[in-house]
Amino acid sequence: AELKCKMKFGIYLPPKAETGKCPVLYWLSGLTCTEQNFITKAGFHQAAAEHGLIVVAPDTSPRGCNIEGEDESWDFGTGAGFYVDATEDPWKTNYRMYSYIKDELPKLINANFPTDPERMSIFGHSMGGHGALILALKNPGKYKSVSAFAPICNPMQCQWGKKALGGYLGSDVSKWEAYDATQLVKSYPDSHLDILIDQGKDDQFLSAGQLLPDNFIAACTEQKIPVVFRLQQGYDHSYFFIATFINDHIKHHAKYLNA
Repeated sequence: AELKCKMKFGIYLPPKAETGKCPVLYWLSGLTCTEQNFITKAGFHQAAAEHGLIVVAPDTSPRGCNIEGEDESWDFGTGAGFYVDATEDPWKTNYRMYSYIKDELPKLINANFPTDPERMSIFGHSMGGHGALILALKNPGKYKSVSAFAPICNPMQCQWGKKALGGYLGSDVSKWEAYDATQLVKSYPDSHLDILIDQGKDDQFLSAGQLLPDNFIAACTEQKIPVVFRLQQGYDHSYFFIATFINDHIKHHAKYLNA
């Protein structure tokens, strides 16, 4: 309904789901990805099975909307929804990924699978790490925990973010703040959010100034919001990096989801 097109998602049901209701962990993928990348590459299944977590991986944008320009570039339009609700033409009718992830998708999942709707968490990679952080920060108490791999932490200040936020939300920069984790954390009402972030030290997008984790960490420190930030020597921006540390992230979420 939000996106006015047919959407796919991947879902993993742990053995525990055969006998009872399970918490749900939502994964948001990065630029150019579909619902398939995480399911096939991340190797999360064993940890999710052990901890009894349902894992849901949605797509990264509406598909096939026939909007002029939607397939012109890899970092805007198709595969690059940026988890915002667009306000600009021609994007505002379909590009409502924020509301889709926040409301529509969980309703669909809870209606069709053995979930415990009160227990959900969120994590993601790159653009999806940005999505996970803003969803958790904009909706205090909705998610039990949040984590991210190499998130775009301060999109207002990086090229990817300026292109996406400008295109979807228009030129008024004050509107961008509602979708920037570094801005949102400054007004987060309490400190009950345990954030885990892994970042590869050899990530080309870190050195290119697209991710800007230092800005986010500084804002968290100022607000006394606990964030564990791990800079991982020798790792880049790829799924090898994600697959290496995915178990730590599943464990991080299980601690809160199974509390």
